[in-house]
Amino acid sequence: MSFDRLLLAATVLSTVGCDQATKHIARAQLAGRPPLSFLGGFVRIALIQNTGGFLSLGGSLPAGLRSAVFLLGVTAALLLAAIYLGRTAQLPFSGLLCAWCIWAGGLSNLIDRLVFDGRVTDFEILRLGPVHIGVFNVADVAIAVGGVFLFLCLRGRTPDPGTAALTHSGACG
Repeated sequence: MSFDRLLLAATVLSTVGCDQATKHIARAQLAGRPPLSFLGGFVRIALIQNTGGFLSLGGSLPAGLRSAVFLLGVTAALLLAAIYLGRTAQLPFSGLLCAWCIWAGGLSNLIDRLVFDGRVTDFEILRLGPVHIGVFNVADVAIAVGGVFLFLCLRGRTPDPGTAALTHSGACG
């Protein structure tokens, strides 16, 4: 196995491992406790079992549709993404690293849904005064940060009509 593939595998394993470990700690330490507040209430730590996706979107869908979207749909998307990233992705290494971070975050949240009856453990809450900015976990951070950096890495790239490979004109890769 090449060093690049070993680093990608380590990234996936550490992302899933850190996310699952922090969720385990949150479930063990925060259940039944009032939220912990930091930075004047901007950051709060509390146990939340999220049945929806990002910003709890889809949480109010009927149970069957929610399961189809968040279990079957996410599983299919992760399988297709893994096949694409493992076999055909024409990305620089930095882009692959970002994409696998996104994939690992999705996998870790899927693990929660499979183990905890369709729910994902969230525990980090950001508020700006009365405005609720978001509830998330380490997997969500990996998805968001991976997405931002993947966008930055691919910005300025254009498809090459001859090979369908991405040409490099940015700082990543």
